[in-house]
Amino acid sequence: MTRFGFIVGVIAVLFGASPARAQGAEPIGIWQTQAGDARVRVSKCGGGICGVIVWLREPIDSATGRPQVDDKNPNPALKTRPVIGLPLFSGMRPSAPNRWSGHIYNADDGGTYESHVSMAGSGSLRVEGCVGAICGGENWTRVGN
Repeated sequence: MTRFGFIVGVIAVLFGASPARAQGAEPIGIWQTQAGDARVRVSKCGGGICGVIVWLREPIDSATGRPQVDDKNPNPALKTRPVIGLPLFSGMRPSAPNRWSGHIYNADDGGTYESHVSMAGSGSLRVEGCVGAICGGENWTRVGN
């Protein structure tokens, strides 16, 4: 399993979208990825939401013995930034009730993709990403505020 399997899942695996059951619910809080390998803090920023990695199951790179870094980033100046604290999405804007749209960063390949985040109940956040016409996603579980 790669250290960012949860983002690859967002891009590559198709799941049926769960209906939003919690009207007026907000995604603000800490969410664990479907694979359980990372936690992301979602917060309000500007008129939308942002998501930052705050925890990794494997925070240390076994090859280097040092904290995981964003080594797949195409920008050489960003390749050494720590993964914990890495912004996955910022400025996602409301696009429908309980739904935000924008872009998500994939640290597995250094790419940024069109994305949607929606509430799928008070304890579930649906995160979807698209590469062209192919979209996929996963459900994240709330673990804290």
